[in-house]
Amino acid sequence: MPRNLDLTAVRSFVATAEAGGVTRAAGLLHLTQSAVSMQIKRLEESLDCRLFDRGGRGFGLTNAGEQLLSHARKMLAINDDIFHRLTSKEFEGEITLGVPHDIVFPHIPEVLRRYAVEFPNMKVQLVSSFTSVLKEQFRRGEADLILTTEDELDAGGETLVRKRLEWLGAPDGAAWRARPLRLAFERRCIFRHGILRELDSAGIPWEMAIDSETARSVDATVSADLAVTARLEGTAPHYLQPIAHGGSLPGLTEMRVNLYLADQGQGPAAEGLGQLIRAAYANG
Repeated sequence: MPRNLDLTAVRSFVATAEAGGVTRAAGLLHLTQSAVSMQIKRLEESLDCRLFDRGGRGFGLTNAGEQLLSHARKMLAINDDIFHRLTSKEFEGEITLGVPHDIVFPHIPEVLRRYAVEFPNMKVQLVSSFTSVLKEQFRRGEADLILTTEDELDAGGETLVRKRLEWLGAPDGAAWRARPLRLAFERRCIFRHGILRELDSAGIPWEMAIDSETARSVDATVSADLAVTARLEGTAPHYLQPIAHGGSLPGLTEMRVNLYLADQGQGPAAEGLGQLIRAAYANG
């Protein structure tokens, strides 16, 4: 049967070891000497070993005590961090995260789930829009963090990953063979103008099959095999697939996924969300 350590006794043990004696430890913990001594005794009894060498003039650690001290410090640090996160008003409020709709998946749902565990008193307002819109909202102070997809990096941002654009079409579709090539992009899609330049340079005639403000309309058109579109590698929804065009379409450029974190805002809570986002992209 698992046995549990008494964290109060562990704290008294660490304080005594670091202070060099029960008297100073009792003062640091605002306890009586007898209370600290009793807690250490209970801890020794539960572990069935002596933690302090009380012989002679000194009050040093035994071998077992030295081994416990390293683990005990980690235990207390984890305990204190959890208690602080769950009770501190510093981590209570609302934080706004802006993400382009085409990179909400696959990372953001897991990031939000983990953030809710680590910062349970913080509410995340997720805003999904175009990079240009998100950057304007960020400049106006309406978002604490934003992710962007762009070919450059503005001051104050950091690039999390570089991904190449890829052509997408309907599963087993043939729209990519048509000329003029029928395209589906939102009006404010940041990829749109660069892709049109690539097609013009390759001498491939094209026409817009849809002129929309929403990704749903674009995806519906492409999944019906009426047009093609382009997204960052690894972000295609399950009802679209990369086109194996064998060079019939031009290769597309590499883009950055950038993170911008406001200087003013939710402080450690925002930085905590930023760390989770960085970790998600670092792990693929």
